[in-house]
Amino acid sequence: MLTDDTKKEIEAQIAIYGRREAACIGSMLIAQRHVGWISDETLEDLAKFLGMTVEELDGVATFYNEIYRKPVGRHVILVCDSVVCWIMGYDGVREHLTRRLGIDLGQTTPDGRFTLLPVQCLGACDHAPAMTVDGELYIDLDPEKIDKILEAHT
Repeated sequence: MLTDDTKKEIEAQIAIYGRREAACIGSMLIAQRHVGWISDETLEDLAKFLGMTVEELDGVATFYNEIYRKPVGRHVILVCDSVVCWIMGYDGVREHLTRRLGIDLGQTTPDGRFTLLPVQCLGACDHAPAMTVDGELYIDLDPEKIDKILEAHT
């Protein structure tokens, strides 16, 4: 169920765009910030609130990397698996992250601390390999740098 605070924030997004449907991405991000992910119930509530069908809204939700349709950890790591990152050391970054966290891509650590997800591109090709943690970009990655980043997110 959407709270009154969530609805107020969404109304502000709608005012920016002028049409309810145009605010669907921002609305999902607002709702997600309040509850952590977009459940089927939240999607239904948002669809009604925005005057869209659940299918339309789900199509948008599943297209965007940072809209989570399943519960995620407290910290979400998006690791870039673009061609440039592959060339610049993605395999080593992925292997180090999965070994250090004890999970595979698409999983969450048992303590709920981290979720590790692949993403097609982070737009940091000139400093590959790259990843984000909670939206903050980290570049020129190596195992030591990754360890420091993870420790900072305890």
